[in-house]
Order: sequence, then C-alpha cells, then structure tokens
Amino acid sequence: MSSLSSLPDFDPRTVPLVGVDGHLPAVPAAAQTPDALRRRFATPPLWTPEIVREKKFVQRPPAEAAVLVPIVQRERPTVLLTERTAHLSTHKGQVAFPGGRSDPEDLDAAATALRETHEEVGLEAGSVEVLGQLPIYVTGSSFIVTPVVALVRPDFVLAPNPDEVADVFEVPLDFLLNPAHHERHALEWQGLRREWFAMPYQDGARQRYIWGATAAMLRNFYRFMLA
Repeated sequence: MSSLSSLPDFDPRTVPLVGVDGHLPAVPAAAQTPDALRRRFATPPLWTPEIVREKKFVQRPPAEAAVLVPIVQRERPTVLLTERTAHLSTHKGQVAFPGGRSDPEDLDAAATALRETHEEVGLEAGSVEVLGQLPIYVTGSSFIVTPVVALVRPDFVLAPNPDEVADVFEVPLDFLLNPAHHERHALEWQGLRREWFAMPYQDGARQRYIWGATAAMLRNFYRFMLA
C-alpha cells in the first residue's frame, strides 16, 4: 500500500478545502519569546492534544522516531523546517521537521532528535536548548514520533545532507501559531475519509506547503500554547 504522497497524480494542494480556522485566537506574541517558552515547558498545563494518530496507509512494523521543532531565536522567532528529497521511501518531497528513527544507543527522544538533526542538516547540539516534548504522534506510515521542542541560537551554521534534504528554510513562529493559517482538507481514499491540516506559507516567490504530520504536530503545539 502506498502513502498518499507517493501516488503519481496526488497533489495535496488540489484536495478540497473544508475550512480555515480563522475564528480561533492566535497565540499572543508575548507568549512566543524565549523566556515565555521556557516557562511554558517548565510548568506545562494540563491539556489534550487535538490529533494523535493518522489512519494507517502503510502495512509495516511500527518504528520509534523523534523530530526536533527548532525555534530560532530571531527578533521575530522562526521555526526551521526541511524539504525532504524526492527519492526517499516515505514522505518524499514533503516539508518536515528534522529528525528520524531512534537508534538503540539513543538515551531518549531528545538524543534521537538532536542526532538525526545533526545528520540531516548539520545543526550542532551546542546551538540547541531543549525545552521539552509534545505528545507522541503516530503517522499513517507507522512512525511513532516524539516532537522535541527546542530553542536554537541564530548564529548556527548548517550543512544539509543532500541525500535526505532538498532544502532548509524558516517560517515565522507567529504564522504557524495563528489558526487563520490552518487549513482543513479532506479526501476519500481507499474507502476511508482522510483529513489533515495544511499551513501554506508564501516564502517570497515560493510556496512552502506544510501539511500532514508536520502540520498536525504544529497544530498540537498551538493547542499546547493556548491550553
């Protein structure tokens, strides 16, 4: 069975728009500063994630994984994201957080996220301050993903791995934490209704189409910040 994104004629941009959540409040700018984020993760609220699991579209053994949600400490904070190369076996060509499968040697999810991020984009752990974790998210491709949220010093130097990463870019955090940019899409496929969020970001002349698991984890981050 193939993932939606591996179908030769599938383009998520063409899937019908169900709605946009502009009626929901945005996360205040004051809550997005480094100190405010540190406080939020130091004493997290009681809350329930909105999305925790996708409908399975691949029959494979589950695999533990972790991704880094890297918040770059710019004057207007940003989130560092990657575009996966087109030849990868899963989620090819998609916008993603840096990260990947856990290794037995990894002490915890943060260790996995930092190791995989360094392997993918060359970001050194010394530039990263881990704040905490968001709830586990299970993808339709059977990855059990722990999102690790971290602050990143803006003086970092990257060296993307061309085998895995086609591009690296940044999106303003306030854009991602504003539900006026959270689109809902739905599609009937293989007898099931599949729904997902998308957060298209216009990066100059190029559209960065954030959708699927990455958008879902960002949506949970939004809910965490307003809980």
